[in-house]
Amino acid sequence: MALLFLAAAPAAIAGTAPDDSLSAAVEDGNRTVTLTLEQCRELALQNSRDILNASLDVEAAKAQKQEAVAEYFPKVAVTAIAFYAFDPLLELGITDIIGNSEFAENLNNTLTQLATQYGFSPVYSTLKKGVSANVSVMQPVFAGGRIVTGNKLAKLGIEAAGLQQSISLRTTVEDVESAYWQIVSLENKLDCLSDVRTMLDTLYRDVLSASDAGLALETDLLQVRLKMNEVKAGEVQLKNGIRLAKMNFFNSIGVEYNPYSTFSGDGAPGLDDIRLTDDISDISAPQEYYRPAEEVAADQEETKLLDLSVESKRLEKRMALGEALPQIAVGATYGYNNVIDKGSMDGLVFGMIRIPLSDWGKTARKMQRLDTQMQKAENDRLYLQRQLVLQVHKLWLDATAAWEKLLVAEESCDMAEALMKQMEAQYSAGMAAVSDLLQAQTQFTQAEADLLDCRIAYRTALRAYRDKAE
Repeated sequence: MALLFLAAAPAAIAGTAPDDSLSAAVEDGNRTVTLTLEQCRELALQNSRDILNASLDVEAAKAQKQEAVAEYFPKVAVTAIAFYAFDPLLELGITDIIGNSEFAENLNNTLTQLATQYGFSPVYSTLKKGVSANVSVMQPVFAGGRIVTGNKLAKLGIEAAGLQQSISLRTTVEDVESAYWQIVSLENKLDCLSDVRTMLDTLYRDVLSASDAGLALETDLLQVRLKMNEVKAGEVQLKNGIRLAKMNFFNSIGVEYNPYSTFSGDGAPGLDDIRLTDDISDISAPQEYYRPAEEVAADQEETKLLDLSVESKRLEKRMALGEALPQIAVGATYGYNNVIDKGSMDGLVFGMIRIPLSDWGKTARKMQRLDTQMQKAENDRLYLQRQLVLQVHKLWLDATAAWEKLLVAEESCDMAEALMKQMEAQYSAGMAAVSDLLQAQTQFTQAEADLLDCRIAYRTALRAYRDKAE
């Protein structure tokens, strides 16, 4: 299912962006620009905030995986230090070496006299200043399995981010289609009102002629004019709704537009000049897309995310155990030291083993806590899997119910149209009043509006099911 949407994204990025055609049409002077549903999908895949953020989450997960891989390699560090003390940090005299005694006092006095005579200090002092610089390398040999487990967790993170990206792609396409067909439905309703206005204009001229000839009442003329004003008000309301819906839709998919009805100097097409061209009546029965609910639920990204959640809890428990296991590392250091005596280069190699003895109790409690979390994740997985199956059943029932309502609405629309034509014929023959004809036209207009609403409801329900089933 996700592959369908993922395959669309590279094509949208690599090919000519649909908004390029908008600019080209403006430059050529075309006042009407068309957009298909497929073009809107591609634009949404390029410009949707959720999809862009989901792609960044995937890149972040990959970077985190590289962080985890780096734990396999040696840690190399360069350290340098220099110091200067106001007084030597270490001073040693005779009494500091052999203690306080009569012999030590005599020896110290003698040494002091010789020092004065020959010009040297009777006290040894050092650590007045110094410099040290070295390079060290530390290679972990065994860290309780935490390095391997951390890399497995990072790999799960990439899978989870990819599944979330697929969910974002799916939901974005759902939103695009829903908004697209909503606008198409409103535009079709506006076309229906335009047809009604044309019929009313013809009827008004007929009634006006009949009224002038004394064959119709003035009340008939007023009824027609009242109906005409009602249709005009409906057209104004619909046009405003279409503009608002278009602005919201085009903002979400990244289409530039001018909110006015004519092209502006910046090259953006006018809002009313952008037309959505797909036919809302081009639909198929839901039986063409049926799949068993259990099979559909097993293929969902949500199901795979639940499996990853359980696996991540298992790995977290393994990480906790690694904290209580021995840790082994080897290393080497080499550098220059000039701190106590003359400067020299030197190096050493070493091995280190760390065995945590006092952490077993804490680790045991932590593992017990993670055990409960792992069991909770397993319980959530089993419950939500059943809920996913239930959701698929519900989506199928919604689609089939919407299809049945659509068939009824089509039949009602045909009946309303037949009734209106009969009333037109009866009115022309002088066998029906104007009010009866206006009522029949109103019923037909309402039937057409109901049919459009049913088509939108069916397309929405079918898309929701297909996004799960395909």
